[in-house]
Amino acid sequence: MKTHAQAVVIGGGLVGCSILYHLAKLGWTDVVLLERDELTSGSTWHAAANLHGLHDNNNISKLQYYTMQLYKELEAETGQGCGVFQPGSLYLAQTEEREHQLRLQEAKARVFGVDFREVSRQEAEAMHPLVNYDGVRCIMFEGDGGNVDPSGVTQAYATGARNMGAEIHRFTPVTATTPQPDGSWIVETPNGNIHTEWVVNVAGLWGREVAALAGIELPLQPTEHQYFVTETIDEIANMGRRLPSVADRDGEYYLRQEGNGLLIGAYEKDLRFWAENGTPQGFGHELFADDLDRIMDNVMRAMDRVPVAADAGIKRVINGPMIWSPDASALFGPVPELRNYFCCNGIIPGFSQSGGLGLMSAQWIIHGESEYDMFPWDMARFGLWAGKDFTKARVGDQYANRFKIHFPYEEREAGRPMRKRPVYEKQKSLGAVFGLNYGWEHPLWYAPEGMEPVETYGFTRQNWFEPVRAECAALRGGVGLVDVSNFAKYEVSGLGAADWLNKVVANNVPTEVGRSCLTPLIGVRGGIAGDFTITKLAEDHFYMVGSGMAERYHKRFFDAVARPDSVTFVSRTEALCGFNVAGPKSRELLSRLTQADLSNEAWKFMRSARITVAGIDAIAIRVSFTGDLGWEVYVDEADQLKLYEALLDTGADLGVRPIGGRALMSLRLEKGYGSWGREYSPEYWPQEVGLDRLIKMDKPSFLGKAAYQALAANPPREKLVILEVTADQADASGGEPIFLPDGTPIGRVSSGAYGFTVEKSLALGFVKAEHAAPGTVLDVAVLGLPHRAVVLAEPPFDPKGTKLRA
Repeated sequence: MKTHAQAVVIGGGLVGCSILYHLAKLGWTDVVLLERDELTSGSTWHAAANLHGLHDNNNISKLQYYTMQLYKELEAETGQGCGVFQPGSLYLAQTEEREHQLRLQEAKARVFGVDFREVSRQEAEAMHPLVNYDGVRCIMFEGDGGNVDPSGVTQAYATGARNMGAEIHRFTPVTATTPQPDGSWIVETPNGNIHTEWVVNVAGLWGREVAALAGIELPLQPTEHQYFVTETIDEIANMGRRLPSVADRDGEYYLRQEGNGLLIGAYEKDLRFWAENGTPQGFGHELFADDLDRIMDNVMRAMDRVPVAADAGIKRVINGPMIWSPDASALFGPVPELRNYFCCNGIIPGFSQSGGLGLMSAQWIIHGESEYDMFPWDMARFGLWAGKDFTKARVGDQYANRFKIHFPYEEREAGRPMRKRPVYEKQKSLGAVFGLNYGWEHPLWYAPEGMEPVETYGFTRQNWFEPVRAECAALRGGVGLVDVSNFAKYEVSGLGAADWLNKVVANNVPTEVGRSCLTPLIGVRGGIAGDFTITKLAEDHFYMVGSGMAERYHKRFFDAVARPDSVTFVSRTEALCGFNVAGPKSRELLSRLTQADLSNEAWKFMRSARITVAGIDAIAIRVSFTGDLGWEVYVDEADQLKLYEALLDTGADLGVRPIGGRALMSLRLEKGYGSWGREYSPEYWPQEVGLDRLIKMDKPSFLGKAAYQALAANPPREKLVILEVTADQADASGGEPIFLPDGTPIGRVSSGAYGFTVEKSLALGFVKAEHAAPGTVLDVAVLGLPHRAVVLAEPPFDPKGTKLRA
């Protein structure tokens, strides 16, 4: 076994072998995989190994289709069979909401150029004559659906990696991972040690244990999962062809052909957690005792759908472990608190995602960033707040509702409430309905008196539509209080603070006390990794506000620039709370509570100061994400409730009212404001989203300068536009495809909502640059169906910014 390597991959399951293969394919051939047992031990070997392409997230769809295509290429490249069967899949909708979901997927398929289309009952009966289609209102067919052989695919990745020079060592458990001062690692095993640049933890069921060797805790929890295979069914044996699989999500089971019988599996409500305190080291290719009674309700629904299954005997039962993250998506990416330690854990649909996970991991390790924005998989979406109790509760919910539709804006209740601010109970008493943002409970909307503060979910407009209308009207016509405490907040101070900040962000940081600026953070490939408001509080003292959900993600960038000992960088997200006091009467309200001169002459837009509000020391910045006149006011957490009550009491005659996140979405869209994670992403160039004007290339250096310089002269591939959509039942929410009227796909929606002030259904989205001209007529696939839209020349609310600067 070699003693030095560019990367050591820990875990020889499906995804570990894929990462090894892709590292070698991208040029890192001095790489080693260590497996404690035999390849595929753990979860890989007993998986049902089903394939599907489309996903609610567009980038994950791209990677799943990449994976499905890769298996055929692997077979040709290595000579190792992957056992690929792709007879297609039939997706059945029993409900209107499921039909909406499938039609949206069909529209996305036209963008990706893949075969996912509606078929008639007659066509479906010809494809799969054993299915009872009664009660089904819509049927879609995915041509690439099917399954693979778990062992064959894993061995193909391993063979391909070995052929390129990578090494694989079985029966070589890792006993220690020790960080070195230069960021490298010593990986210890009973067979010797390896000094490596990168550690890649893809240890599957043992991901928690391997992470613990490096001093970190991953939010992962295993469960049992069962499926069974029937004896031969004559009707299948005599079919003479392979039948498509059946995706009857409303029935909460999965079903496909296996041999001449059927494979039926389910995610039951009465689930069983396993290995809550750690995965046994001796576990490998073992299974649990059968317990089919637990899934029998699901199985009965499968038998009603495919009646021949009811008379078939059971050939074998598989009851094995799976390991889940709190949202059933991968924990993927470099650990922000460590150097050169990469995780890829908690993968559930592994056989649909293995190739994509391997490619994105290899790109990130070698190039410093993946080509796609993979924040939905990024482990940085969870922090230390995602402890064992939260993880267990969320995993239980994810497992039991595996096939439940994830609706736009849906907030699951499992494991909540989580982190609460001092105003939580007060907001709750005012009718707040809460969501979760990086572990913080924050108000989404406020139920009026007489309405239960519980929201409904669906693809069409829901019960919060009218309450949110009232919130928007209150702010635009008077004054509203938006809780912005969940924004990420930082203080940078000490001699050299400005120099250090200027090396991080692309704009020049303010040189004058009391000034604020907006600035992008540029990614490794030249895209938008973040956007911040930076305020100069005093000499060598700055206050910075950014995306709350991206705080741990952004830590990677802050740590990438050496900080002198004289400079202190501190997160103030937990310590400080804030409200955006916004609306035409915001100045009048605040003036009643402070001696500071808030006149436009004394306090211009994008200016800031330390002031006293209601007797409380505060940082106030004249800025507002609502697009209206307003100030963000930040105070110590202990003073939050006092400030909130003072604002509500003092502004009662002005009609002040609390405003939730749903209203803020509507208000910002009326103004055309982008948001990180939607409009701003490492995938998008600054000139495509209008942030290139904030990049100062005359600065000596800043993160991503060289990468941006290489593409700065490039014309935009796509442009961010604001659309007015003709819609009366549902609004765009994000991800919907955008087409020309002739059906040619040209883009996608990034954010959408109804603009209550302007009485228009609005969307921000990206379209090919040649179709971005104002007045261009397009179609947006709201509910998967074409809704006429037009590109607006300017934001429909206060396009000149006169209210903002009043």
